[in-house]
Amino acid sequence: MSGFATTGLSIFSGNSNPDLAQKICKYLDLPLGGAKVKTFSDGELQIEIDENVRSKDIFVIQSTSYPVNDHLVELLLMIDAFKRSSARRITAVIPYFGYARQDKKVAPRVPISAKLVADIITVSGANRVITMDLHAGQIQGFFNIPVDNLFAAPVILEYIKNKFEGDIVVVSPDAGGVERARAFAKRLNAGLAIVDKRREAPNKAKAMALIGDVTGKIAIILDDMVDTAGTVTQAAAVIMDKGAKEVHACCSHAVLSGPAVERINSSELKSFIVTDTIPLKSDASVCEKFKILSISRLVGEAIIRSHRGDSVTSLFV
Repeated sequence: MSGFATTGLSIFSGNSNPDLAQKICKYLDLPLGGAKVKTFSDGELQIEIDENVRSKDIFVIQSTSYPVNDHLVELLLMIDAFKRSSARRITAVIPYFGYARQDKKVAPRVPISAKLVADIITVSGANRVITMDLHAGQIQGFFNIPVDNLFAAPVILEYIKNKFEGDIVVVSPDAGGVERARAFAKRLNAGLAIVDKRREAPNKAKAMALIGDVTGKIAIILDDMVDTAGTVTQAAAVIMDKGAKEVHACCSHAVLSGPAVERINSSELKSFIVTDTIPLKSDASVCEKFKILSISRLVGEAIIRSHRGDSVTSLFV
């Protein structure tokens, strides 16, 4: 990235994903800004910025992944620190946006948590948000500031095209992901199948039936996030029962809570392809089924184009 005008641009990172932040800085040929995060004995966080940011264009890289609330508060305090240090513009770069699944009222007397989190980030002083593969696209409208919702599709598609040969079918693990799966299938010139899923409770789902033909084909399950891996592993079992040659899974956000890694290890999945929006847990990093793709170049491009005032439309593939 040397040669690009980056005057007045500074990159900072919280503690949620320092490896991704370093990769982004390497792509941009910029140093990572210095910031200290201290913790009081009662758990309170204290933020201290170690360099002058007056009149600068600041980008704060922080996924709100586990522990979600700690990382969210860390992001809010960093934004407030930059605001009070007279930064010209503050962009929250949130590769994984936590609380995105709570985007509507699913029962009486429950909050719309994604909207509340959007409001908090805005009030803290963020002027813009760059995120990736929001669980629900309408969350962009929860913010009263500009939001660039990037997609990991270009990175995942490139890997699939280079890795798999033969007859491919893209599988949506539920009805909600059909549009995403159809877009992938079109770009891969592949077939499309859908798993009928009945969710009994949060984090509990039961795959029921398969709509579409997977017989003798390489099946690729596509999802935006995988949490406890119940859906994706049950879908893999259904797909193999229907005669697929082999089954793989792709997702943008590898949340992998609870028994997720154990389920994936013992499942029919031949490989599990994820991006680095969330750091892979230690037990997953030693599992041969996992393949990590970096979105650092994609996010880096969004940052430099946002800084220069260029269009980022070509990144929304």
